[in-house]
Amino acid sequence: MPKAQLCTGAGHAEIPGAERTGQRRYTMSLHATKHRTNPSTGARPVLPHPAARPGPRADTMTTTETTPIQAAKPSTLLRAAASLLVVRDGPQGMEVLLVRRVERANDRSSGAYVFPGGTLDPQDQALHLHAAGLDDAAASERLNLPANGLDFYLAAVRECFEEAGLLLAYHRDGEMLAPDHLDAGQQDFLRQAVQRGGPGLAHACAELGLRLAADRLAYHSYWLTPPGLPKRFDTRFFVAIAPSGQVAIHDGMEIVEHRWIRPGEAADPDSGLPMMHVTRRTLQSIAHFETAQDCFASTSQLRDIACIMPRLAKGAAGVRPVMPNESSYAEIGRIDPDGKAHARYELAPGEPVQLSGRVWRVTANNGSVMTGPGTNTYLVGGGARNEWAVIDPGPDDAAHVQAVLAAAPGPIRWIVVTHTHMDHSPAAPALQAATGATVLGRAAPPTQWQDTGFAAARDLQHGERIAIGDDCTLRVIHTPGHASNHLCYLLEEEKTLFTGDHVMQGSTVVIAPPDGDMRAYIDSLAALQEEDLEWLAPGHGFLIARPQEAIRLLMRHRLHREAKVVNALRDLGPAPIEALLPRVYDDVPERMYPVAQRSLLAHLLKLVADGKAVEADGRWQTA
Repeated sequence: MPKAQLCTGAGHAEIPGAERTGQRRYTMSLHATKHRTNPSTGARPVLPHPAARPGPRADTMTTTETTPIQAAKPSTLLRAAASLLVVRDGPQGMEVLLVRRVERANDRSSGAYVFPGGTLDPQDQALHLHAAGLDDAAASERLNLPANGLDFYLAAVRECFEEAGLLLAYHRDGEMLAPDHLDAGQQDFLRQAVQRGGPGLAHACAELGLRLAADRLAYHSYWLTPPGLPKRFDTRFFVAIAPSGQVAIHDGMEIVEHRWIRPGEAADPDSGLPMMHVTRRTLQSIAHFETAQDCFASTSQLRDIACIMPRLAKGAAGVRPVMPNESSYAEIGRIDPDGKAHARYELAPGEPVQLSGRVWRVTANNGSVMTGPGTNTYLVGGGARNEWAVIDPGPDDAAHVQAVLAAAPGPIRWIVVTHTHMDHSPAAPALQAATGATVLGRAAPPTQWQDTGFAAARDLQHGERIAIGDDCTLRVIHTPGHASNHLCYLLEEEKTLFTGDHVMQGSTVVIAPPDGDMRAYIDSLAALQEEDLEWLAPGHGFLIARPQEAIRLLMRHRLHREAKVVNALRDLGPAPIEALLPRVYDDVPERMYPVAQRSLLAHLLKLVADGKAVEADGRWQTA
């Protein structure tokens, strides 16, 4: 039996629209009106679904992108929901059906264009007897649920009928339901059955001999709402081809208009269509399909669909959803698990950020193509004595030094550096003068780009432990490669590794000979795979989760680049490094070639040391 996915509370993707003139229309509607609206409040009762179970604290965005996001007290009620992307072939290509929500106070999707859909209803389990081509076991396996997966499929079918008048069902003769299968009285009975107070869709299916076409739905995606919003949804999205002969007509109550529109056109912010983040992203995911059949066939092949959980964070553009592929995503989940929107999606120079009870970060205002968003200075310490160590004081910048001093929760007793490049150690003298702290690290080698004025009280040794407090210990790990004197520091109590420039977020580090050594760098990465790590705290960028995965990917990238060097030598050699550069770094902008050439030289020197390449008179070739 499949295990329940460890994520719950999803972004409810839905959307509105008005039928455009000149488009092909179907000949008849089987339109229905929702029957579950509370007549006194206008709100639909929502019940938690048995398949929706609390998971880890995650975040997803379902708010309309055109309005400000208000973070709210987390809600424990998870609303299981389903949405249906109904697609058809139009004159200009594939079109998708969008419906527009009625304007309503205290509703995040008020006035937004959404896909037909809504929350699961107790009646959906009664529809199991009338499902065709898919049973609960198979549906649950597809959705990675222990049971009740078929409810999501049937809720999507039911909601599409209630909101847009399109019913995906088989007639008693086995054909897909078309208007001419039912006479006027039967059509009216079907519509009345799902209206408020009606006997329900299951009763109508039994009376009319209909089977709901669950097998005509392809599972597309899974979204969760962040815990910081007042309502949380656990939503599964499906794709279906519009039933031939039926006409989409909105219900006029919860849905005030609808439209068929090409996904790319709808997703374009210039379209002016108000919609939620999840809707826009879902539209973008199907915009490249030319036909409805292509979209459905491709979606049907999807497997192991991951749960998408955007997180709320703040920044220069205000509060917005942060997607899992964004660099700040993991850190936001760590420091703001309840979605209070106090974490940031961008690094703000000079602003202290508390990463844990033992760790603070201040980013220097030295962002560039080489330093990314700027150099991170970390404060590590606390405990009963409330003493602190600074890791990498940063560039020689008085404003940054003052920001570090202001951020320190207690006296700074130690200043330790990862290496002596000019963006990491030069602030040490000013910080020492202000605090009297002991400076530790390793002396600068006599090569280019080094802080030759760095003066440590003593050189740190590999394996040495620095006791910052009773429960705060930094272990020194020598990691040569980027620089021969490069050190990482492991906060043992939190299994957090401060990596300096050994591992950076979002890019690979430059290995610049003669001090930079590619073989030493790869060996140092391999050595870190023996450590028990939970987080990486890089010298540039946000915290990095799943450290060993990040290190493996980094090693794989370096070895892939090395293979490109070998291939270039085989095809072009003997050749000068300038001729090899465009072939090996064909994925790098030309403006970055001077920097890339340093790492290319490091790769070539490693291959020479490995006996795989030779150099003569500035020309390189395979050995």
